[in-house]
Amino acid sequence: MPHLKSKLLLIYVLLSTSIFSQSDNDFIAILAPAELKEKANAIVRYDKQVVEINAYNRMIVTTNRVVTIYNKYGDRSHNAYEAYDPNTKIKKMEVRIYDAAGKEIKKIKTSDFADESAVSGGTLYSDSRVKYLNYTPIKYPYTIHYKSEVEMRSTAFVPQWRPIDGYYLAVQYSEFKIINNSGVEVRTKNENFEAYGIENLGESHVSAKNLKAIKYETYSSDIGDITPCLKSALTTFDMEGVKGENNNWEDFGKWMHTKLLMGTDDLPQSAIDEVKALTANTEDKIERAKIVYKYMQDKTRYISVQVGIGGWKPMLANEVDKLGYADCKGLTNYTKALLEVVDVPSYYTVVWGDQNIRDIDSDFSITEGNHVILCVPNNDENIFLECTSQTNPFGFTAGFTDDRDVLLVTPEGGKIVHTKVYSADESLQLTKANVVLDDMGNFTANISIKTTGYQYDLHEGMETRPLRDQKLHYKEYWNNINNLDITSIDYKNDKDQIELIETLDVSATNYASKSGNRLIIQPNMFNKVTGLPTRYDKRNLDFKIERAFKDVDEFIIELPETLKVEAMSEGAKVNTKYGSYEYALEKLEGNKLKYTRTYIMNKGNYDKEDYEAFRDFRKQIVKHDKTKIVLVK
Repeated sequence: MPHLKSKLLLIYVLLSTSIFSQSDNDFIAILAPAELKEKANAIVRYDKQVVEINAYNRMIVTTNRVVTIYNKYGDRSHNAYEAYDPNTKIKKMEVRIYDAAGKEIKKIKTSDFADESAVSGGTLYSDSRVKYLNYTPIKYPYTIHYKSEVEMRSTAFVPQWRPIDGYYLAVQYSEFKIINNSGVEVRTKNENFEAYGIENLGESHVSAKNLKAIKYETYSSDIGDITPCLKSALTTFDMEGVKGENNNWEDFGKWMHTKLLMGTDDLPQSAIDEVKALTANTEDKIERAKIVYKYMQDKTRYISVQVGIGGWKPMLANEVDKLGYADCKGLTNYTKALLEVVDVPSYYTVVWGDQNIRDIDSDFSITEGNHVILCVPNNDENIFLECTSQTNPFGFTAGFTDDRDVLLVTPEGGKIVHTKVYSADESLQLTKANVVLDDMGNFTANISIKTTGYQYDLHEGMETRPLRDQKLHYKEYWNNINNLDITSIDYKNDKDQIELIETLDVSATNYASKSGNRLIIQPNMFNKVTGLPTRYDKRNLDFKIERAFKDVDEFIIELPETLKVEAMSEGAKVNTKYGSYEYALEKLEGNKLKYTRTYIMNKGNYDKEDYEAFRDFRKQIVKHDKTKIVLVK
């Protein structure tokens, strides 16, 4: 019996090993587990990545990945690409492609991969490039087997493990392992492991299996916020020959200040003299900062320049002054140098810049961020400057770098702070209209739209567009009005107050619907909510409203003497934790009606169980925005 038990144990171990090893069955689409196909555009059949750290400045990453792809939306999930530069050498890349039955139909070697710059066409120069699979499938499903080996002399960017890196992607098996031969400590942090049953196979060695695809739902978080992740960082690292220490954000920020920023802030005497002359009569520190910011905006323009210590070191300030262009790093560093001349302290600041809000991880120091801005401390308030924009108002960050944790680089080290949060009152849209209705149901109107905060950001870009584009924009914006004609458009952009006022004259025929000798109109002509959040039989994900806002509307509708009100509502109020809504109708002297409306949306994170109540709140807004007035001749 003991001998039989030993044999059974050996068989179990062998079977267990084969389950977690890449096999020929992984190339056959029809053998993918049925439960993983649901909602999946692609299934990762097998994925193993090994990061071997041999010194603080030597790292080899090997990848073995098999992905079955079911439709065009899954094509992006093969991840068959590698970035390279003078410090990163691709030693091996290979792809084998299989049809649905597992028959090999194509083999692609390293030299056959597409090869191009790793940054956009707006970049002046970059030594970063990428090799990637450029394959157009003949038929779905198909399976890709990708293998690569990459040698790196920079260890500032240790690969992160994210087995689910997109919605509608299932994972049959994924494994990640760090082999540390360097003698340098590797710090790690895991996120969202428990919810997905992630297995710890050893130190910095993890695996996942049978992870079902996640369907995107309206107002869902970014996929990276809700799926497993293992982050890693060396306490002593190398970035293109520059050694650094990274035990915490203080260390990392001190390295950035000492190795990346020091010695880059020299300016030509002409620039020093100019900004001193411009600010000579200004005692207030913030007013001097405003003058310098405007000087920088008028003198420079943004062009991406991805060179210098991994694309992280800024251009020299005197070069920016001479050339008149730079990327976010160079322009921020240049502005910082100019402010130092007029005795205004400021701090170079690393941020994740995007319309979606994303934080620098305050608990785990790692090389991250995709953008740089400038922080000007002002007593208890930090003012942040977007130095890549020639048009941004001073201190305006809404829509791209607002409401997120960022890294300040100070001489004493790195500090995590939070950028400005725009409240609902600060993100205001105030729409006023004077409307003249005739007895045929046609109208003319003068409209004024004032926006601030995040809503300013949404509206501000239209003023520089051609007139044709502007008219198309407003016709789409007011698509509830048929036969709309826009006769004049005017903009007033007050960058000191950070408010935009759009003024328009419009007209429309047959706005009112006719019923016998009656006309029926909807008084909310110019700010109507018509769309509802998607309905789900069962909501699976929590949801969030990233930004608050407030809409206030006031429309005066002048009726002809031939019409009088037969029926109209007095109004309604709705109050919820998601926001509030209120509208009212009243009669004024001179055969006029006044329609007022206030709609506030609150920022917040909410449980999935709250979604139906939130949707009901929006449903009530849609209903009330369709309220009607019955006029009779």
